This record gives sequence, structure tokens and C-alpha cells, in this order.
Amino acid sequence: MYHGGMRVLVVEDEPKIASFVRDGLEENDISVDLCQDGDTGYEHASSKPYDAIVLDIMLPGRDGLSILRSLREQKNEVPVILLTARAELSERLEGLNLGADDYLTKPFFVEELVARIRAIARRASGENLNALEHGPLTVDLLTRQLHVVGKEIELTTREFNLLAFFLRSPGRVLTRTQILEQVWGYHFDPGTNIVDVYVRRLRQKITPNGEPRLFEAVRGVGYRLLEINDGE
Repeated sequence: MYHGGMRVLVVEDEPKIASFVRDGLEENDISVDLCQDGDTGYEHASSKPYDAIVLDIMLPGRDGLSILRSLREQKNEVPVILLTARAELSERLEGLNLGADDYLTKPFFVEELVARIRAIARRASGENLNALEHGPLTVDLLTRQLHVVGKEIELTTREFNLLAFFLRSPGRVLTRTQILEQVWGYHFDPGTNIVDVYVRRLRQKITPNGEPRLFEAVRGVGYRLLEINDGE
């Protein structure tokens, strides 16, 4: 029997994704209630206490944005992560404006979903999560400032978003497609080298002398942010 502390509602109508998410969360000691249509999902969300809700936008019955809107109108502040198969900026902005706490574009790693659930749950409990730290790096998500060993490094908006995305999944291999969808928000020609260009820019700004080694290229796949001791 499950004895973990967190309880999460997952509202997802695609059986394979729903099973993948449920199994992944339960393997990480998160209890899961699973609903596969919007009407049932809304009934659960509005009547039961959860630490977080993972909510697909496209659902049979009530859609995810409608569910989110109704919850917030009822002053229900349960943390919500939206799932979407589409990368349109307008859809993500609408969700965030309605009160979503985060979003993920399919496909995604279940480990990243687990990390984001734990992050928004801590934020909801009052813990300060505005700062991300990794080795010599400190990123303030509110002021959008980067400090490396106490020295401020100026980044463009896109560079900052790319670094923040890496910092949320340290040690994980991120494909170029995932990076494009999450940071740029739309699909480029698969042959584009824009990700490589921006990773190179980050390397030059953050570690101009090449040390410590932070980013590792994974041939034919993408990149990962190294744990500091991995690069030693």
C-alpha cells in the first residue's frame, strides 16, 4: 500500500501517457488519482484536496483551461501544471494568465515532471524557489539575473530562458527538439543549429576559460548540464 506524503491528480485522456505519468509518479513516492476526461477531472479537482494537479489542456468533456479557470474563480489555489501537445505561445500564455503554475510540452521526461511537481508544491508551502543554484551559478528567476561566483553576467532573454531550462533538469540529456519546444516555443527545421549556437554563447559568457565544464554535448541527441563533479 502507498504511504507517501504527496497526492496528485492527473487528468490525461491518452492512455499511454496517463499510464506513463502515473507509474513514474508512483515510483517517486507520489500518490496519484487518475482521470481521463475533463468532467470527472473537474469533479475530483473541485471536491478533493491535492498537493498538485497535472492537467492536460485537450480533454474530452471540459477542457483543461476551462477547469483551471473554474478552480481559480472558486479561489482554489492548488498548484497546476498544464500538459500540452502543442507549442503555441498564445495557449501557454492563456494558461499562465488563468493561474497555471507551470507547463510542459509533450513529449517530456517523467523525471522533469516530478521535479516540477515538487517545486510548485514547495512554492505553495511558502518556500522561496526564486533562486536556482548549480555549482558557481546562481540564477534569480524574479530579477532574471545570473551571478557566477558573485559576479553578475548579462544574458539575453533567450539565453536566460535556455539556462533556466537546463538548471531545472541537471544531469538529464535534453534533446534539441525538447529545447526548441520549451525555450523557443515553436518548431524549427530539424536541421537548424540554433540550439548549438546558443549553448556556445552560454559557455562563452559563463565559463570563458572553459572551467568548470558545465555543458556536455551528446552526439546526435542534444545536451546535458553536468553535475559539477561530473566535469572534474
